[in-house]
Amino acid sequence: MQALLSYDQSPPLSAPLRFFLTAPLFLVLAGTLAVLEGEALFASRWTPAALAATHLVTAGFMLQIMVGALIQILPVLAGANLARPRLIAGIVHPGLALGALTLAFGFLQSAPGWLHAAGVLLGASLAVFIGAAGLAIFRVPSTSPSIRGLKLSVIALAVTAASGLFMLLALAGGWAVPLMPLADLHAAWGLGGWAGILLAAVAYVVVPMFQLTPGYPAKPAWRFPLLLMAALLLWSLAWAVSAEILQRLAQAALAVGGLLFVGQTMKLQAARRRARPDSTFRYWQGALYASLLALLMLLASAVHPPLAGVPAWMGVFGVLILLAGLSAFIIGMLYKIVPFLLWLHLQPLARPGKPVPPMNKLLADKDGLGQWRLYLAALLLAVAAAIRPDWLAVPAGLCLMATAGWLWWNLAVGARNYRRARLAAVSA
Repeated sequence: MQALLSYDQSPPLSAPLRFFLTAPLFLVLAGTLAVLEGEALFASRWTPAALAATHLVTAGFMLQIMVGALIQILPVLAGANLARPRLIAGIVHPGLALGALTLAFGFLQSAPGWLHAAGVLLGASLAVFIGAAGLAIFRVPSTSPSIRGLKLSVIALAVTAASGLFMLLALAGGWAVPLMPLADLHAAWGLGGWAGILLAAVAYVVVPMFQLTPGYPAKPAWRFPLLLMAALLLWSLAWAVSAEILQRLAQAALAVGGLLFVGQTMKLQAARRRARPDSTFRYWQGALYASLLALLMLLASAVHPPLAGVPAWMGVFGVLILLAGLSAFIIGMLYKIVPFLLWLHLQPLARPGKPVPPMNKLLADKDGLGQWRLYLAALLLAVAAAIRPDWLAVPAGLCLMATAGWLWWNLAVGARNYRRARLAAVSA
């Protein structure tokens, strides 16, 4: 699969980088919300504070980075060139950022006007991105599991966006709609389809490339996205006909599919050729164990639904799947993708006897390892806060603010080092 990479097709650096640089600030805001709201954030997944914090993580942090990553990955990995990527990024990026902020504020204030505004901003931005990405990727034949996964992830993003927009309109308009089952379906498409399938599609390439592991076996790699899509379609059918048993079956299938991917990735990491663990490996290692626990919880609640009503069950699950799992996978990728992109875009300026700075000089891995340790502390506090929010919600929020701020600083320093190296090379 590494042979598919075409670095000469890379979009302008500013197109993906702007998403990467602003996304950590939304984790800072999520931590701030935990400090300000305290116990109310963990009281229920349906409280205004919980809804706001969840969407600061998903729509503010995760969505921005995944959209930025797709703008970079589509032409390089799949040969699917976006038309005018700088213009698309310039339209989509502010729309997503303002939309996520507006959405969080609308949930906090229970304000229909703000929810309507968030729907317009997010809906329009995602329509532009999905249209451009879909036009590019669906013109390319599915010659690898990664390309198939990218196509299915764009479809899952469209379903996630449509269901989310419908719920926003229903909330703002006071429509008589059973929102809780639809919210579960929306989360399944967003986390299992959009995030899960995209993560796997990218992992098939970047895990062997950056973590020096063997490649993923071909047959499971081809089948994994299809299994998740089949489970999501079954869940959608279950919602449409109000069939709880089908929903539980779909939930179990999603959990099993995720567990198979996690297990395969753990096996590959155990056979990696690099002896010294770096920040990316640490993030992925932690994310794999957290995802393992979260998926076992998902499977257990599918087999025995009353478990989901156990105090702190959903809070612990949410922290494990969102912060300790998916967000950690994303941050681990950032610590490889960002310095690699910075280095790649400096290559045309290299001269005989004057090479460009290596990746570790642009973004030092020791800074990533330090930030990872603080992130791990924030995760442990957040899991504990889901159980005892009266004691630990504020410390968990403060720790999340600090580690997210550190992540932003590391990425900003990398961008600054790139600008300095570029200016030095141009003026030489």
